[in-house]
Amino acid sequence: MVARQRTATDPQDELATRLRLLQELSGRGVRALARDTGLSSSSLSRYLSGQSVPPWPVVIELCRLVKRDPRPLRPLWDRAANPLPAPPKTSRQVQPPAPPAGAPRPPRNDLPRDVPDFTGRAEQLAAVLAAVTSSRVVAVDGMAGVGKTCLAVHAAHRLAADYPDAQLYLDLHGFTDGREPLDPDAALRALLAALDVPSEKIPQVGGVEPLAACWRSELAGRRAVVVLDNVASAEQVRPLLPGAGPSVALITSRNRLLGLEEVPPVSLDVLTPAESAELLARASGDPSGPDGRLARDPESAAEVLRLCGHLPLALRLAGARLRHRPGWTVGILVERMAEGADEFDTAFAMSVRQLDRTERRLFRLLGLLPGSSFDEYVAAALADIPLRGARTMLEDLLDAHLVQQPSAGRYTLHDLVRRHARRAAAEQDSPAEREQALGRVLDYYVHAAAAADAAMPNESGSRPASAGRPPAALPQFTGKHAALGWFATEYTNLMGAFEAAVATGADTHACELPRFMRAFFARRCGTTHLNVLFERSLGAAQRLADPRQLAEAHSDLGFARYNAGRLAEAGAAYEAAAPLVSQAGDTRSEADLVMRRGYLRWDEGHVEEPLDLFRLAGRLYTDAGCPMGAAHATAYEAWAMLQLGHREEAARLAREVLDITRDEPAWPAALTARVTLGMAIAHERSDEATAHLRQALAFAREDGHQHNEAWCLNCLGVALRRMGRYEEALASHRQAFALLDELFEEMWKIHFLNDYGETCRLAGLPGEALRLHRQALELAPKVGYRHKEAEAHEGIAAVLDETDPVAAAEHRAAAQAVREELTAGL
Repeated sequence: MVARQRTATDPQDELATRLRLLQELSGRGVRALARDTGLSSSSLSRYLSGQSVPPWPVVIELCRLVKRDPRPLRPLWDRAANPLPAPPKTSRQVQPPAPPAGAPRPPRNDLPRDVPDFTGRAEQLAAVLAAVTSSRVVAVDGMAGVGKTCLAVHAAHRLAADYPDAQLYLDLHGFTDGREPLDPDAALRALLAALDVPSEKIPQVGGVEPLAACWRSELAGRRAVVVLDNVASAEQVRPLLPGAGPSVALITSRNRLLGLEEVPPVSLDVLTPAESAELLARASGDPSGPDGRLARDPESAAEVLRLCGHLPLALRLAGARLRHRPGWTVGILVERMAEGADEFDTAFAMSVRQLDRTERRLFRLLGLLPGSSFDEYVAAALADIPLRGARTMLEDLLDAHLVQQPSAGRYTLHDLVRRHARRAAAEQDSPAEREQALGRVLDYYVHAAAAADAAMPNESGSRPASAGRPPAALPQFTGKHAALGWFATEYTNLMGAFEAAVATGADTHACELPRFMRAFFARRCGTTHLNVLFERSLGAAQRLADPRQLAEAHSDLGFARYNAGRLAEAGAAYEAAAPLVSQAGDTRSEADLVMRRGYLRWDEGHVEEPLDLFRLAGRLYTDAGCPMGAAHATAYEAWAMLQLGHREEAARLAREVLDITRDEPAWPAALTARVTLGMAIAHERSDEATAHLRQALAFAREDGHQHNEAWCLNCLGVALRRMGRYEEALASHRQAFALLDELFEEMWKIHFLNDYGETCRLAGLPGEALRLHRQALELAPKVGYRHKEAEAHEGIAAVLDETDPVAAAEHRAAAQAVREELTAGL
């Protein structure tokens, strides 16, 4: 670790000076002080000398020993623990090197932090570990706040070393106030994503059972421990259980899951009086012996245990109040707790009353959030406060155990705390105030999604958000990987925001939010869910009656239909969009629609019309001031010219696009142009051709767009075949199809089957060629790609020419009939 430069007014030195004053007040030497605070002498010496910054709990403990309030030291500690970065030596930001291709990723660990004051439960912990050993699944049940999650997480941490491949945690929200339980479909998708299973490999149709089979298959070859928290019922969790293999699952529920007869239960009751007293003492930081506050007032201490109902959650909250209030007696704590309504509300209300007015307001509003976890940006927007203020308040709420921090920068509310916050908001904030707060959250998510989308490669650029008011602070996205990471982290919250927008009639938000998530869905979530979102956002656009919103909603739904292989429905949506685009007079929307119609008409087997559409889209993008959109249209014009046999013109157009996109080599236009150029010059300049194609493949892999990766592999195979390098060509085709098999993308195979079949024929594999062409012949009519049907007939005819000329002639006639039918439909 590189030592940072120190200044004369360095906050670390100033903090060390203040800590040495505390030592002097204590009258203890370093060894005695270390013993009383539970630290090592060497660590304490480093803190007192300013060599390192102590954790904040150490500062609290030192203050407690001398009966001083630690809060005045918090700003100084913040500056010492989080020093400002040194100024950059140059204005250019150097990005850290990407991990080498193929480097193994570290195992996923989503487990919440193990509580440091885990107390008692020795018998129950032993029962959980024994059940896991014998049955691989265990269900921990008990009343709210009894410590089910705490026990399951503690056990999972104990098991982690024996299950090194993954440690997963998923809250199923079976008892979350104001939120529906997580359904098995969404839960399985979240778990598969946590294992880094490509979403395209995850089944998109067929209901829960194919997803459950995929999940069990992924677990079969791993040693993973999975905590499934807050389960509502056996039906909710049964599809999530591991099948064959060594992985284990720990379930928690407020209900006894009688439907899981094969799963051994471990039921929790409240803590024993002795365990409760021990937990309260540890949570409050009270020293053992007769000098502690609890020991000096045993009657009040016993009353605290009674008011907390011997429940771990309430005991920790009460203990935290004592720890952070060194001037309180236990009797004062009892008086404050007695003002509450029940064990939980008593503890929560007492904790909330210690906050200042603005912190209490933020706490109440947090109960309104539609998602499961949140960051400081969401909190700032929710309460309409500066980002720095939100950050400070969240730290105070964290210290008060009113929010939890499962990972750096992310916060959650316990279900019981959320319920209390929602009740308090309903009692103390007017309906208008609550509606405005939720509206600010919806504004934030639309504008943050727009900012993340703007950091992604986009064919025509990202349109600014128009919904609501832009928040004062938004995350900064340094590139597409940062944007993708944000989308993945906020995915459930974005879906919650969309549902809230639909439920509250925030129609502009419901229109725009899915639009800004298209690039993310293309790389991570497939098309099924996006189709559903655009169906619902179309309804919002119809209510708005805004021609531009309605035109874009129809166009976006059509594009989602197209990507799902639903070509006829895509065409109908585009037809509905066309007059609305003209009415709106928005040139960029018109260019997007023309471009999309070009994709559709090309895949339907037409030639001249899509070529004209690509050229028209290029002119419209230029008129709209979208140079990247124009480049993308030119790239597809080049691709179409290549398919028509005009290789020189295709190469010229492709080079023109690469000149335009020189500074953006990974954008879609550059990828399409590089593939086109590589295939166009494969005959004349084989080395340059393969270099372009391999570079396109590298860009597709780096971008994480696996459909594009499969396309690049297939095109590389075709180019290598044209060079006579059949073995290399076959290897490239095989990689493409292996990827599609992993993605469960049968529909996408129609683009590549005939190319692969032709390579097999020329490589001397007629049987394999015949199988591939027949597979294309079966698939093409199902997905509406009639020209691929004609190509399949022609491919079969080429294979059968020598062995069965009669059948070959029949297939050529069938191909000719399909092409005439397509021509007649122009």
